[in-house]
Amino acid sequence: MIKSFAIGAAATAVALAPMSALAGPYFNPEFNGSTYAEEYLGGVLTMDIGYEGGGEGFSWYVQGGPAAVMPEGADNEVEFAGKFGGSVVVDAAEKISVYGELSGITGDDFGWGSKLGAKYAF
Repeated sequence: MIKSFAIGAAATAVALAPMSALAGPYFNPEFNGSTYAEEYLGGVLTMDIGYEGGGEGFSWYVQGGPAAVMPEGADNEVEFAGKFGGSVVVDAAEKISVYGELSGITGDDFGWGSKLGAKYAF
């Protein structure tokens, strides 16, 4: 499944690259920790390399790399994580945009997540 995810992300980047007005590579280290009530559950440190671009009224990105999974009270593991997403302006005044993201991480079972939202600029 991760192979399909990686191939799809790469194909998207290649397909969108010619349309990119402001495209470029980047490095995105990120730590995400979580708690439930007052109990710390652990965190994940990702060290992603990515590529982003866009054009008139849209932007996109694809990124991936190693992920140190650090659950509280259990052994740490290194997995592979990746994500791709983007945003589109949906009104003529450029005040409303819609964005989305799909992400995944390897492990005993492949884990994935999604994000969908909107933004209104004042």
